Amino acid sequence: MAFIIVLAALFFLMFVAYRGYSVILFAPVAALGAVLLTDPALVAPMFTGLFMEKMVGFVKSYFPVFLLGAVFGKVIELSGFSKSIVSSVIKLVGAGRAMLSIVLVCALLTYGGVSLFVVVFAVYPFAAEMFRQSDIPKRLIPGTIALGAFTFTMDSLPGTPQIQNVIPTSFFKTTIYAAPVLGTVGAVFIFIVGMIYLEWRRRTAQAAGEGYGSNHVNEPAPFDSSEKMANPFIAVLPLFLVAIANKIFTDWFPHFYGKSVSFVPAVIGKATPVVQEVGKVAAIWAVEGALLVGILTVVIFSFKRIAASFAEGSKSAVGGALLASMNTASEYGFGAVIAALPGFLVVADALKSVPNILVNEAVTVTALAGITGSASGGMGIALAAMSDYFIQGAQSAGISMEVLHRVASMASGGMDTLPHNGAVITLLAVTGLTHKVSYKDIFAITCIKTLAVFVVIVTYYTTGLV
Repeated sequence: MAFIIVLAALFFLMFVAYRGYSVILFAPVAALGAVLLTDPALVAPMFTGLFMEKMVGFVKSYFPVFLLGAVFGKVIELSGFSKSIVSSVIKLVGAGRAMLSIVLVCALLTYGGVSLFVVVFAVYPFAAEMFRQSDIPKRLIPGTIALGAFTFTMDSLPGTPQIQNVIPTSFFKTTIYAAPVLGTVGAVFIFIVGMIYLEWRRRTAQAAGEGYGSNHVNEPAPFDSSEKMANPFIAVLPLFLVAIANKIFTDWFPHFYGKSVSFVPAVIGKATPVVQEVGKVAAIWAVEGALLVGILTVVIFSFKRIAASFAEGSKSAVGGALLASMNTASEYGFGAVIAALPGFLVVADALKSVPNILVNEAVTVTALAGITGSASGGMGIALAAMSDYFIQGAQSAGISMEVLHRVASMASGGMDTLPHNGAVITLLAVTGLTHKVSYKDIFAITCIKTLAVFVVIVTYYTTGLV
């Protein structure tokens, strides 16, 4: 019965998310409903002592990353740098390679620190224009954007500042550059296989005489080629500086502070020293510092253009950051409560029965990411509940924490893109398409992404490379 209660809570949250209801509202409802059916006396204590504790802890650690990522994406948009980057990549690759151009643009923006949601809004008008000119079915746009923004630059390539690559650093005391060889192998696999799939879909549609189509909704205005663009070298500079600053800060913070840093707040009376373990937060500090560098760079080069609309633009960025972080934090709190229930022991024992610690970690993370519909939320739940088990198993097998980091990060971005995923819903809404029309291509990319995790595991055991 306890196991059924846990499953019911998980599927209830998945159902309401799919139906479009707020996870912030229904995550505590699902979690406390499960507690009510298990032990009614623990409803209040678990809400304040576990759900809220974990939710607030997640916001404390990661909200600045969400916020700075959203602001960086917004100033990139307001400055016109995003248009310049997209236009330049299209000219470089060739307008005839519409799919490749869009994938590369999405990858560049995502790896440069722009939020996934911002990338969708920024790239869609260009994707629609290119697909229309090349007479490629519009229904293939979501799968193309998903490959560029939701896969290899989100969590595979070492150094990506996206939250899915930051979260494991807190559990394994690694950096966002963990397992660079394995991450690159996974990224190359996803990119090549994903492009092969998309080109196959394009040729199949072409052979059937299917073109861009007509009577679409949410069609963007035709791209104005006469619009004056920012210098492409200046436009891409903030992205490169984010990557460079990220690496510099990652190396510098541990060297400057050592293993820990403490201070006594200047308050009246006896104050308790605040102690911070640098290994757990250095990667987060590095990403935050790098995004600040990127934001300041954009402001310096395009102050006048940004100043005119920054007040309203920053409000929307802050709102988006709050919504994204609170959604994930609520799922994190939900996972903590579910993991504390007796029924979860059945789930945990079943997952622990999966042979091989890396395969176990991959299956656990991707399963929970799929159930919650959130890469960061599912990974947070999995690592909060089972990271000690993964670490112990890896140490027994002589496996580096870097490998655990990369496998967890990549697995989180696998089955997370099920129909109820927030990014998927946003992508389809922005492009004016439906799950029925375009989701199967997103799901195919999801399967390729999930397969890549096991390619990375096999590569590690075959070569020993990290």
